[in-house]
Amino acid sequence: MSDHWLDVIGIGGDGPAGLSAACRELIASAHLVVGGKRHLAMVADLVRGEVVPWSSPIGASMDRLKAQRGRPPAVVLASGDPLWFGVGRLLLEHFRAAELRFHPHVGAFQLAAARLGWPLAETACLSLHGRSLDRLGRHLAHGRRLLLLTNDGDAPAAIGLRLAKAGFGRSTLTVLENLGALDESRASFKAGEAAHRRFGDLNTLAVLLEADDPATAGRSLTPGLPDKAYLHDGQLTKREVRAITLARLAPRPGQHLWDIGAGAGSIAIEWLLAGAATPDHPTTAIAVEASAERVGVIIENAHRLGVPELRVIEGHAPDTLPDAPDPDAVFIGGGVGTPGLIEDCLARLKPGGRLVVNAVTLGGEARLLDLQRRHGGELSRLAISRAESMGRTVGWKSLAPVTQWALDKQALAEEQKP
Repeated sequence: MSDHWLDVIGIGGDGPAGLSAACRELIASAHLVVGGKRHLAMVADLVRGEVVPWSSPIGASMDRLKAQRGRPPAVVLASGDPLWFGVGRLLLEHFRAAELRFHPHVGAFQLAAARLGWPLAETACLSLHGRSLDRLGRHLAHGRRLLLLTNDGDAPAAIGLRLAKAGFGRSTLTVLENLGALDESRASFKAGEAAHRRFGDLNTLAVLLEADDPATAGRSLTPGLPDKAYLHDGQLTKREVRAITLARLAPRPGQHLWDIGAGAGSIAIEWLLAGAATPDHPTTAIAVEASAERVGVIIENAHRLGVPELRVIEGHAPDTLPDAPDPDAVFIGGGVGTPGLIEDCLARLKPGGRLVVNAVTLGGEARLLDLQRRHGGELSRLAISRAESMGRTVGWKSLAPVTQWALDKQALAEEQKP
């Protein structure tokens, strides 16, 4: 016997005309139909059962759906493909997949790509609905194509202004309104010309990124951003050491980092930039910093560099270590000598997790030597020199050497087996 009782039907701007006969029959035979007011209006002539618009907050509508479980079938209406930035993900948090059957429609991204002749597999598709525009920062690269689901009719102007300030004012913006409907329209203009333009709330924005100076446009995809990319008071893991540290931490999609004694937040920020993720499987990071002033700097750096989702905790570790979730990787750049800190982090680290600790003082180095003797792992000494002007000539200026201890918890567990 099938557990299926809830059909999730994608609908486009063309309304019932774009639905298959089977989907129209599902709507007509459903005892309960839940959806947005716009979608419900589209199918009003088909519906015979109870109609429930989405509530705000959405909890009441979910409760009504749950009450239908075990009773006659129900339908949820969604935009386009319910599982592509749609309500499908939320439904899967409340119901088992076996209870649901999805009926996708052509979505806004597919329609926009078709109208523009853009290969969808070569285009970055993002949702900014209810999300900070700062997220755009990580995607800016000369020649890249973006398709964006926006918040409302004011969003294209705000995005154009953001692009212009970031040095991409020559980018071409195309606003596609009411995709798939009879009154579908489009308008194209440069990002620098976006101010004061207003569109319908139902719009998808296509962006062809063009830098004002192509020679310097775009951010590196590898760890080790220039030091000048960060605001800081001197407490910054320097570029070369940062790149080596990130290589040891080994960012992976969907994994979680603790950055302890975060300073300017550079390790956590570049962990997020390096870790590709999906909306339902995000790469995440928490920065723990004792200085209130530096906490503010970390937050500003995160927004400027395109990772506003970075969570920042003010406080002294280990007292302020997060309750959950446990980390897949931990970086300790400050407080190496704090009693119990490294041991607590190692205990919380997930199996297969990576712990990396940097020290610049003799006391910190002695602590890492002792930890390496007791737990194993690898010790490295990072000595970096940079060529700098010295009057009329150029000479080497050495940065403070860094002692680095890196431990793989899986390797540690295998070594400790009897």
